[in-house]
Amino acid sequence: MVAEPGGPEDQKPQSDEAHSAFVPPAGVGRPAAAPEDDHPSSEFAVPASLAELPGAGSGPAPASGSDSATGSGSETAGSAFAPPRTRGAKEPLPAFTPAHGIPMVLLTKEAPWQDRMRTMLRMPVAERPAPEPVQKPDETGPAVPRVLDLTLRIGELLLAGGEGAEDVEAAMFAVTRSYGLDRSEPTVTFTLLSISHQPSLVDDPVTASRTVRRRGTDYTRLAAVFRLVDDITTEDVEVSLEEAYRRLAEIRRNRHPYPGWVLTLAGGGLAGAASVLVGGNALVFVVAAVGAMLGDRLAWLFAGRGLPEFYQFVAAAMPPAAMGVALTLAHPTDIPPSAVITGGLFALLPGRALVAGVQDGLTGFYITAAARLLEVMYLFIGIITGVLLVLYLGLQLGAQLNPEAGFVLHDRPVVQILASMALCFAFAILLQQERSTVLAVTLNGGVAWVIYGAMARTAGISPVAATAVAAGLVGLFGQLFSRYRHTSSLPFVTAAIGPLLPGSATYFALLGIAQNELDRGLAALSTAVATALAIAIGVNLGSEISRLFMRVPGAVGGANRRAAKRTRGF
Repeated sequence: MVAEPGGPEDQKPQSDEAHSAFVPPAGVGRPAAAPEDDHPSSEFAVPASLAELPGAGSGPAPASGSDSATGSGSETAGSAFAPPRTRGAKEPLPAFTPAHGIPMVLLTKEAPWQDRMRTMLRMPVAERPAPEPVQKPDETGPAVPRVLDLTLRIGELLLAGGEGAEDVEAAMFAVTRSYGLDRSEPTVTFTLLSISHQPSLVDDPVTASRTVRRRGTDYTRLAAVFRLVDDITTEDVEVSLEEAYRRLAEIRRNRHPYPGWVLTLAGGGLAGAASVLVGGNALVFVVAAVGAMLGDRLAWLFAGRGLPEFYQFVAAAMPPAAMGVALTLAHPTDIPPSAVITGGLFALLPGRALVAGVQDGLTGFYITAAARLLEVMYLFIGIITGVLLVLYLGLQLGAQLNPEAGFVLHDRPVVQILASMALCFAFAILLQQERSTVLAVTLNGGVAWVIYGAMARTAGISPVAATAVAAGLVGLFGQLFSRYRHTSSLPFVTAAIGPLLPGSATYFALLGIAQNELDRGLAALSTAVATALAIAIGVNLGSEISRLFMRVPGAVGGANRRAAKRTRGF
């Protein structure tokens, strides 16, 4: 019941609340209280003053109980004043399918496991297809800690062998999915591997990590690890956890395929072939080979004493440079000392680490790429230090080193092609490759040198551009060879880029710096750096182009694997 204005209730003393700005003053009647059902239940209800506007009444569902806010219906769906509508728990989500449809990801089992795993790693987690365990676990389910430990051990061998971070992550992801762990995320940096697995949305994640403390070059071991991963991801081959651990232990225990004295001879053969490649003769071959073998033995001595790798490279660079300076002091008539020193530099330049570092940067692994390139810089500075010490000493003793001497590369094409193939052969031995891959990488390096010589010498194209094209062909053929053999591409690529390494440009840069001609030295050094980057980028580009010729899993319609979308320029 509402009291009339001026009634007895208005004569009562006012409380302190009468001073509120929301209390009507004396003499003004109070408004009638609204019925309980007229109070809006939502702040999005249509105001009463707007209820009469056209299209203001209806929405999918009214927010208030008044008839004025109900409206007729169909014409108000797009009105800004229509009340919102919430979706019930049992109602389906609205369909936003585009006109061309949503592409379905098909991970064809005919594609290599590397491409299938890369495709899934670059998908959002919600879009990854449901796992189909290749290796059947026990009735109790997969042993999560053991699977994660096996995965980390496999990744450690791959990363220590020089494999790129993207391929290591793909291998780790392939192992976990093959054993039924679908919600796994591997992470790879330069020295640390970690993997996290979450059994379900309500369970705590399980995380394990492993540190790579020692790295070595053994491509035979690398190929064996790839075969193990290939067997684990193949349905026709049953590899239990115990069998995988046994095979992994055998891979670790196996000795290198070539003894130490063979590696020393291979290092000498590499330096000798490189000296012939830049204009030397048979005597230059012998002298360069002797200098490289002395440097290799001296580096082994330093390594046995526990000295860091930087000082090992300093020691290995000094004997070849000393041989060249000694020949100059003896005033020979038929032995160019520059060819001897350049041959020794070819045997020391860290081409493998450079290619891996640039590849990690191009694929989005910037931390690992920065660490690899920093390692290359330290090794390169070690080589520079060793050569500069000897060159400076030789100049003080009166050695006449001619920085204007150039290398004639077009007058002996047959000899240089054979020398390039011999260089690749020796390089493959140094990398501890399997004997079955040595012939393929030797032919790959010979083809690369033919392309370089045809472009740089015959056609007169820039040597840097010619190097990039030749390195691209190396990456292309190496990737195709690796897919045919179901193994890593490194054994077919690393040794093949040996003839393209900037040994001569590095020598002339060091000679210019030693003779206090910094302009000429820095110009030659910039050429060496540009050539090295052209090699690395060309190899990576050739590997990517090779996927145009292979069946790669992706969306229906021929879409290839998704690119890494980690950064944006806007």
